Amino acid sequence: MSDTHATGPTHRLLPSPAGRIHLVEQGSGPLVLLVHGFPESWYSWRHQLPALAAAGYRAVAVDVRGYGRSSRPDAVDAYGMRHLVEDNATVVRALGERTAVVVGHDWGSAIAANSALLRPEVFRAVGLLSVPYAPRGGPRPSEVFTRLGGPEEEFYVSYFQRPGRAEAEIEPDVRGWLAGIYAALSAETMPAPGAPDPHFLGRGGRLRDRFPAGRLPSWLTERDLDFYAEEFERTGMAGALARYRSMDRDWEDLAEYDGAPITQPSLFVGGAQDASTTWLADAIEAYPTTLPGLVASHVLQGCGHWIQQERPQEVNALLIDWLATLPT
Repeated sequence: MSDTHATGPTHRLLPSPAGRIHLVEQGSGPLVLLVHGFPESWYSWRHQLPALAAAGYRAVAVDVRGYGRSSRPDAVDAYGMRHLVEDNATVVRALGERTAVVVGHDWGSAIAANSALLRPEVFRAVGLLSVPYAPRGGPRPSEVFTRLGGPEEEFYVSYFQRPGRAEAEIEPDVRGWLAGIYAALSAETMPAPGAPDPHFLGRGGRLRDRFPAGRLPSWLTERDLDFYAEEFERTGMAGALARYRSMDRDWEDLAEYDGAPITQPSLFVGGAQDASTTWLADAIEAYPTTLPGLVASHVLQGCGHWIQQERPQEVNALLIDWLATLPT
């Protein structure tokens, strides 16, 4: 076991194809790369960094391209999945390593899965939090999301895909909007069953109209919210939202991987009250085919979307137990 975790996390800027990647590193040992989702940052892994370091791993949490102190290209084309995979591989090389375990949450889960799929020689195992692996396939994504909304409502992904719309809602009150979405998708503060679904908005309305107001989930302190808000107030939202605006291009760029399984050792952890887990139940059921190397799959009862922040001790234990099964 390493004792370097006692020195605390270290911030670094590394060269990347887009310019730079900011990361936070703690511990020594086999490399575990942690990839966040939307709307988050490296800080989403604040509970995992010291735990993994204490367990004998070199834990590295990145700011994904478009977020935080990492580079934020202007062109939406710069946020395609292949670019994000290459960012991850570049980080591994720049840290002096040949291989890594990659773990992702939310959009980071998709980035981690594709990192393992496209660069198996670099990423020897993959952990997926909240969003199950579903191989590329089916109709063009934008067509699917348009159908989900119907005549009276619009699905949040469609809303995010049009440049400028979500920015106009979020950027005048970043802190309030973030507080709302974190509460809306947390198990203890999400809208009651039967209330309007916060993943949709009424035609002509705003996404935040359906967010709960006035109470933060217990996992999110005022200081935590300040950190997230300050990051997005400084960077704006366009870089983060560009991931949604790249989905159709990814569908085209990754056509050769249609239906492809991920064969490396894998882990899935989801929340029972997370729409990502319930809507994609068929993807979880397909794991014997799509994730033939699956070591363990867990669904945490009473847990929402922000899984490694809502239930850090459980997630840490599951990660560390899984990592211990992997060949070094």
